[in-house]
Amino acid sequence: MNVDAAVAAVAAIAGLCTGVFAMLAFRWSERDQAKPTRSSLHTDAVLPPGVDTVLSVLRSSAVVLDEADAVVKASSAAYALGLVRGGKLAVEPMMQMARDTRRDGEIRQVELDLPRRGTGRGEALAVSARVAPLGSRLVLLLVEDLTEARRIEAVRRDFVANVSHELKTPVGALSLLSEAVMDASDDPEAVERFAGRMQNEATRLTSLVQELIDLSRVQNDDPLEDAEPVRVDELVAEAMDRCRQQAGAKQITMAAGGTADLSVWGNRGQLAAALGNLVENAVNYSPARTRVGIAGRRVSAPGGDLIEIAVTDQGIGISEKDRDRIFERFYRVDPARSRATGGTGLGLAIVKHVAASHGGEVTVWSAEGQGSTFTLRLPEAGAVRDRERPADLTAEGLDDEDRPYETFNDPLPAHPAPEVLP
Repeated sequence: MNVDAAVAAVAAIAGLCTGVFAMLAFRWSERDQAKPTRSSLHTDAVLPPGVDTVLSVLRSSAVVLDEADAVVKASSAAYALGLVRGGKLAVEPMMQMARDTRRDGEIRQVELDLPRRGTGRGEALAVSARVAPLGSRLVLLLVEDLTEARRIEAVRRDFVANVSHELKTPVGALSLLSEAVMDASDDPEAVERFAGRMQNEATRLTSLVQELIDLSRVQNDDPLEDAEPVRVDELVAEAMDRCRQQAGAKQITMAAGGTADLSVWGNRGQLAAALGNLVENAVNYSPARTRVGIAGRRVSAPGGDLIEIAVTDQGIGISEKDRDRIFERFYRVDPARSRATGGTGLGLAIVKHVAASHGGEVTVWSAEGQGSTFTLRLPEAGAVRDRERPADLTAEGLDDEDRPYETFNDPLPAHPAPEVLP
């Protein structure tokens, strides 16, 4: 009996000890969980109240550094620009600015050109960095991306320079020709010849001014304020009528085809001007006795059906180095040829702005010596309808993905050699 009592007593004591140990372990665990972690010391405890929220809504890239130059807080934009890598500020000039500001407390600002992440080309990222003290130990770095602003400013400078040059050329020619007319007042043939050239320069100047007005209008106006359903066949007919005289003079055949009863949503005047510019370019840059085709079709897209209007010619084509720039204002593939055809270099820029303002785009396929196809994609008017797409007729030797479709009532041949008039 004494042995059983002793065993029971030992078991009771052991159970009591186990309970006490479990209780102490639970208390220790709670105390460890209540202790601030290293990361929380760097964010919640170190940053002044409300700073974290303010930094999260700033448009600028924000980085907060502690006294050891470690990144305490960085916005997602700072990581996207490549300012912060591996928990450290990766731009040495900005790091030096932060150290100087921590030492003397002065606010510093500088503009830098940084290499762009993920590109093998020498493209620079223009930024403006501003460093200021944040409390007694922290430093705040705000970085603003100026790349787009600089690009826009450069475009504006080029635009002003180009406008000045383009306007001065016909104005100067008119001045010289008027002097020549005065000097040749007793020579009727010379007066007639100079008067004809003056008329050409005046026509060119009028076209340039009108296209400048059109470009300014499509850039500043909202075309969807006066939007309406516009039939594609009416736009095509209007574009063909606009170029019928030039096409007839060069014996160029214009053919329309594709899917019938298509409509787009937008400003009728701007859409007619855009398509008219594409057809006019196709006629002006095509050899004599060739063909220009205009075709429309419906294509499916995630946001709703789109209408594609393709203008195909059998002209000289566009080299690869020029394709990325042909939609720039005043850019000409061949300046001498553009002057001969009366081009101002603004037609494709107007097409690009009209397409963008209508929620669409314009693309180009071209090969030197084979011709070009400009495709205008615009949202369809009305509800999305699922219709059978027309069969594509492609140029010989090219895949469907490489060559835009040609769907004409009388299809174009696969870009034969142009027949030159005698």
